[in-house]
Amino acid sequence: MNGTVLQLIGGGSPRGPADLLRRLDELGVAHDTMRHEPVFSVDEALRLRGRIPGAHSKNLFVRDKKERHWLVSCLADRTVDLKWLAGELGTGRLTFCSARRLAGYLGIRPGSVSPFAILNDVTGVVRVALDAELLDGEPLNFHPLDNSMTTTVSRAGLTRFLESEAHPPRIVRFPGCGPVRPG
Repeated sequence: MNGTVLQLIGGGSPRGPADLLRRLDELGVAHDTMRHEPVFSVDEALRLRGRIPGAHSKNLFVRDKKERHWLVSCLADRTVDLKWLAGELGTGRLTFCSARRLAGYLGIRPGSVSPFAILNDVTGVVRVALDAELLDGEPLNFHPLDNSMTTTVSRAGLTRFLESEAHPPRIVRFPGCGPVRPG
């Protein structure tokens, strides 16, 4: 999959990081992007924490048996119970999407999932859910369709982007206390 050209299920090629950053500029969303070694997991991303301030995320692309797809962003150190999440989202049992679905629906490769990927949801079937506590941790950090970069935006900027792309986020309150964040 890594060497193949991505193609969206609706046809055509996905938009990339430059397209995303241009879109953020069009919307007046302030952003800052840092290049770094590719990271494929939350554990690998830990090494960036000291260099990139703000809230860091864990991003999941899941679906149910009725083909409802969800892009879920939560705090990086959050433990996610998919059974609980399915109930919270009002859907059936959730499973992780394959790399093929990730490429077809969001135009990205594994390790690059973030709310920015809805830029490529040409079918309009992906729903977005955001962790309420993640949104409390401004600024917010996500991969801009490529896991060798991290883009920082404000909560308002992320919301403006999602709403402009017809993907208003559903805010989810995960059970238990979130991590303690400094002042």
